[in-house]
Amino acid sequence: MRVSFKKAVVVGASSGIGEAVALELARRGAQLALVARREEELKRVAEAAREAGAPSVHVHVHDVMDTRATPALFERIVQELGGLDTLVYAAGVMPPVEVDEYSFEKDRQMVGVNLLGAMAWLDLAAVRFEAERSGTLVGISSIAGVRGRRGNPAYCTTKAALTTFLESLRNRLAVKGVNVVTIQPGFVDTAMTRGRSGLFWLVSPEEAARDVLAVASRGRSASAFVPRRWGLVAAVVRALPSSVFRRLNL
Repeated sequence: MRVSFKKAVVVGASSGIGEAVALELARRGAQLALVARREEELKRVAEAAREAGAPSVHVHVHDVMDTRATPALFERIVQELGGLDTLVYAAGVMPPVEVDEYSFEKDRQMVGVNLLGAMAWLDLAAVRFEAERSGTLVGISSIAGVRGRRGNPAYCTTKAALTTFLESLRNRLAVKGVNVVTIQPGFVDTAMTRGRSGLFWLVSPEEAARDVLAVASRGRSASAFVPRRWGLVAAVVRALPSSVFRRLNL
């Protein structure tokens, strides 16, 4: 059974895939709560969402690393929307890391935003959706979590952990009527990838967002690569022996 999205919160909605998902949800007529750290960018996206057709848009400036503030904000959003049926966690950071750089501060930021922030929001929604025996959770992970690449160890770690966390939620909640969707994009044309060399199969955030919601609207839990052809890359990369993978400049 296909599902529609009527009352949704998008965390990390001020740019990239999160912004594109928010605007696609708006075109589908969803009431929206948009959450991000950058106020001006968030207001810009909210105005675009209203113009795209969202019947109501609520803006909340929030740093996902401030997990102590998350429960109260989550409850406020549920009250504003008059319920909740969809949560999309798209917040993520990937600061540049030099080949000989080992920065705990950068690592901690990535763990805080990419993983702990996701856990804080997804856990709250999971409790609510389990009680209602319905709802859709969407987490934006990455193909970078498939193997430990040399370029950014902490980023790969956070995405691998997020993928595993979402799988665990999916296994726990599927019997309760809750859909948990893991999205692992390849290269998407966002600020995170702009200026990087060696990119291929680059897609726009809008294309990625359409793929995200196409998977999420099927009405069943799933894990998907976006676009789908990245699944073939993941299968090959997983099959490589560590001694071979180590020699690749990835």
